[in-house]
Amino acid sequence: MTTATNELVLSGRSWVFGDQVTTDEMFPGYAMRLPIAEAAHEMFNASRPGWPELVQSGDIVVGGTNFGLGSSRPVALLFRELGVSCLVAESFNSLFLRNCINYGLPLLVVPGVSSAVTEGDELTVDVVNATFKNRSTGAVLTESKPYPEFLIEILRRGGLLRRLEEDGYLRPGSTD
Repeated sequence: MTTATNELVLSGRSWVFGDQVTTDEMFPGYAMRLPIAEAAHEMFNASRPGWPELVQSGDIVVGGTNFGLGSSRPVALLFRELGVSCLVAESFNSLFLRNCINYGLPLLVVPGVSSAVTEGDELTVDVVNATFKNRSTGAVLTESKPYPEFLIEILRRGGLLRRLEEDGYLRPGSTD
């Protein structure tokens, strides 16, 4: 169950992926022509067919190093469409990290997370305080570096694009 997004304390079941997972693997090229709602159901089609039908609202994706390597495909929209509450990884590709923030998908770098989580574990992630807890095992990881307040404010408002819409810099709906 996920708490209010404004609090950025998120709890859910884990889905574990490895190192160097690419945006091409997450969002296959053929799916880029589909509406986001349909494209979301093609996520990880080559490596984990059927995964989108197993994901539940509030689930948390855990990655290894350089998660989100590759192109600037709007993968964050697909994760949000499926109800994934946040992403946690050893490290994120910098372009992927920026895209997640732009689309309001909370994510946190957590050193050691790969060895601290098994798929299906129940997790709690506090994005503001940069803390991670595996409620299934009791493991707590606090080595993360907190985001600066301006990034927290962007995530609380649903992403940079939504913030720009609300502040009148973009037409509403022009970002999807």
